[in-house]
Amino acid sequence: YDKLSVISKDVPILNSLILGDNLFVLNTLIEISQELEERKKIKFVYIDPPYNTFNPDLSYKDNLPHDEWLTFMQDRLERVKPLLRPDGVVCVQIDDKEYARLYLLMAEIFGEKNLKTIVVKLSESSGLKMQTAKLGGIPKLKEYLILAKLDGLQGFHFEPVTKKYWDPEYKLFIKNFTLDDKDSIRSYERKK
Repeated sequence: YDKLSVISKDVPILNSLILGDNLFVLNTLIEISQELEERKKIKFVYIDPPYNTFNPDLSYKDNLPHDEWLTFMQDRLERVKPLLRPDGVVCVQIDDKEYARLYLLMAEIFGEKNLKTIVVKLSESSGLKMQTAKLGGIPKLKEYLILAKLDGLQGFHFEPVTKKYWDPEYKLFIKNFTLDDKDSIRSYERKK
């Protein structure tokens, strides 16, 4: 987007999802932030940056040298901070490739005592992913959510949801199922 017509002092942005180039949006919000009342500041910002995977098949640039990637992130995080309410939260999702650098950058900007990392398990270390690992790759089993809360993490409570409530496959269990039973089912499937 080269124009951001939804943001002006005459148009309320309360509870709005703003689509556009993130740096342009942040700069526009900073320009008008002096006109916004404190209660209209931002409560939550979610950032899903390029993971820097060096994947040539992606439609966006995902191959920055580490120092350029950090500058890219620093530009955005430093613009987000003054736009947040005192109880505002920034959540950045990232994988192993840039996690450590991003955590240190966010600690510098928001203060380490105001950070929390949540590890999100993506899959089990079995099946196809482990076959990939045997062929020389390392399976991707987790990603990270780094949270920064301006007024500190006290009172920040998370209730993990156990797998049996979100994964219907987890509920399936067959007692006394042997390898012979498994072979019988496979031979039956081949006959179909």
